[in-house]
Amino acid sequence: MFVRYAESLRHVLENRDWSDVYRLVAQIQRVWREDKNLFLCGNGGSAGNAIHLANDFLYGVAEHGRRGIRAEALSANSAVLTCLANDLSYEDIFSTQIVTKGDEGDLLIVLSGSGNSPNVLQALASAAKMNIQTFAIVGYDGGICRKIADDYIHIQADDMQIAEDFQLVVGHMCMKWLKASGPESERRVSS
Repeated sequence: MFVRYAESLRHVLENRDWSDVYRLVAQIQRVWREDKNLFLCGNGGSAGNAIHLANDFLYGVAEHGRRGIRAEALSANSAVLTCLANDLSYEDIFSTQIVTKGDEGDLLIVLSGSGNSPNVLQALASAAKMNIQTFAIVGYDGGICRKIADDYIHIQADDMQIAEDFQLVVGHMCMKWLKASGPESERRVSS
């Protein structure tokens, strides 16, 4: 079982074109340079990944006194999540936060295995109305997220754990590139 899982993950990582990650890192760098907000959200393991990556972008890219990115995981505050789910609906837990905290030019990254979670779709719709750029990292067939996000990274994996591992791999690739390049880099994203 362990070898089969490792082989599945290796296959996914070895056999893909990484140009879509360059598009994502360019958007994150733009947000950093323009001092805009980076929001991340997802459910379950993807919620945990959103929290992990918000930390990496806020602190992990900062080096030699350089400020980090204004990153926030919308899945991080359990008081807010339970209040919104109870008083409004679970579908509104991310979109309500986007409407309250977001601004034109910000970036929303949604993490979803299926690409069909109603609360993630609502967040994408609210962000679009506010001219917030959206990017989805999705597995399986990409679901609706793949169709309505401004851009996406799709991993063809019909396995939730592989899809969630891939979210972190992509996030860590972006974080390492940004840490090396900074917000005002002359280095081309496509290098």
